[in-house]
This record gives sequence, structure tokens and C-alpha cells, in this order.
Amino acid sequence: METEIAEVFTAMPAELVLLGWSAVLALVMLTIHILTTTPDLGLATAVKPRDDNPQPTGILAGRAKRAWTNFNETYALFVGLTLALVASGQTGGLGLTGAQLWLFARVLYAPIYYFGIPWLRTVVFFASIVGLVLMVIDLLT
Repeated sequence: METEIAEVFTAMPAELVLLGWSAVLALVMLTIHILTTTPDLGLATAVKPRDDNPQPTGILAGRAKRAWTNFNETYALFVGLTLALVASGQTGGLGLTGAQLWLFARVLYAPIYYFGIPWLRTVVFFASIVGLVLMVIDLLT
């Protein structure tokens, strides 16, 4: 059984492995967002439809929400580009480098945002965008 599992991961393009890890990152960030926002807004607010759009007032809850929103602004691009590279058979190379850069930058970005480190947050975000650009270049050339 272990050999079969190892063979699947060996045959799987690295881009899909990165896509899997990006889903883990998304789940972790969503969990942090929920765990910081729920105590801030209260359980009664968390279980209702929130038509009045209450916003968290705590610093960490606000940062977790904004980091989650920022992640989602680029996540669809990453998923789409990753799947396009794999579907077109253009795995490895510049696209893989871009995917690695995007994921590495996004992993760094979350705690940098949570701790409120200015400038470095922007540099790391820009690195994630460069990763996406590398993926686009590889896909289109």
C-alpha cells in the first residue's frame, strides 16, 4: 500500500502537489479567520445571517480577515494557472518556479500580516504576484 501511495505522488506533477498544499494553507487561514472573528463578534452574531455586516473590532481578527481576503484575491488565479499548466502538459520549468514562489510567498504573507509588519508584507505580496506572472509567461510561451 505504501508503495502504491508513493508511486501516485511520484507520478503526480509537482504543480498539483503545490495545489494540494495551497488548499491546506487556505484551510489554515480560514480557520484562523474564524477562530479570531467568532470571539470578537460573539457566538450569537456568528450563527445569524449577519445582514447588518458586523465587522470584527479586534486587531488580530481584523488582520486575519484582511489576510484571508487578500489570499482569495490571488487564489483563483493560482488554481486556474496551475490547472492550465498541468492540462497543457507544461509542467516543470518557469511555471513550476512561479507556483513555488507564489505558495512560498503566501505562506510567509499570513504571519507577516497577522503580526502587522509593514513593508515586508508588501514585498512578500509582490513576490506572490511575480510567481503568478511567471506561471502566465510559461503558459503562454
